[in-house]
Amino acid sequence: MSYRPANLKTYIQGQGFPILCLHGHPGSGLSMSVFTNHLSTRFQTIAPDLRGYGKSRFHGNFNMRDHLADLENLLEQYQIQKCLVLGWSLGGILAMELALQLPERIAGLVLIATSAKPRGNHPPISLRDNIYTGIAGICNLIKPGWQWNIDTFGKKSLFRYLIQQHTPSTYKYIAAYAVSAYLQTSSSATNALFTAIRSGYNRLPDLHQIQCPSLVLAGAEDRHITASSSLETSRHLKSCDWKCYQNTAHLLPWEIPELLLNDIDQWLVEHPEITGF
Repeated sequence: MSYRPANLKTYIQGQGFPILCLHGHPGSGLSMSVFTNHLSTRFQTIAPDLRGYGKSRFHGNFNMRDHLADLENLLEQYQIQKCLVLGWSLGGILAMELALQLPERIAGLVLIATSAKPRGNHPPISLRDNIYTGIAGICNLIKPGWQWNIDTFGKKSLFRYLIQQHTPSTYKYIAAYAVSAYLQTSSSATNALFTAIRSGYNRLPDLHQIQCPSLVLAGAEDRHITASSSLETSRHLKSCDWKCYQNTAHLLPWEIPELLLNDIDQWLVEHPEITGF
């Protein structure tokens, strides 16, 4: 299957050293606003909709390598010679791949709820799970963060595996970004991801090649990419800081945004060589 370039919808904010922000599955560039709204006050943030996600429509099948070619084209398009890459879930996998493919251009990595050998422990999904999730999602769209909906349906739905802190603020993030991202994710994007996972994706043996500083952040109760698999990744990275947050899961940036952003800020202060400040 030959490579066909994709025109990526890209959200750019701020000025300064560039930070490439890569979303997960399902996701979009807008779902990274929890990071971009904060970081763009000091840096330039670039948050694309990956191929087959959000508004980056693409007809036909593709594979994971096509995402990397798209991102390399994006760096060329915006004349970015060096950047920090912040990736959440699938975005973190792509961030590590970029660091392996373009080591001279990747100054640092922030990897959130991700792994170079992803493993999950999600329980089987029942009909009741799907019904409760549908009701909770619709009610949350109509009235974001409604406590009655959270207590009645949200805590009994599949949201319970994505988050641990069932707060109105977390549900407002879900209403604002998660549902639209889910509906806009193409079947080709889903197939590309799960084909790679089923093939036994494992980049742990190659991580020693990544020389730039990295920060790995995980939710202790993550069922989609377990904290233990994120920890395993951190141990294979040469210059890596690791932190695991209790009482959080895969959507931890929407559960504890202030704490997470503060820890990223502190890490950047401790590694001024990344951004040049």
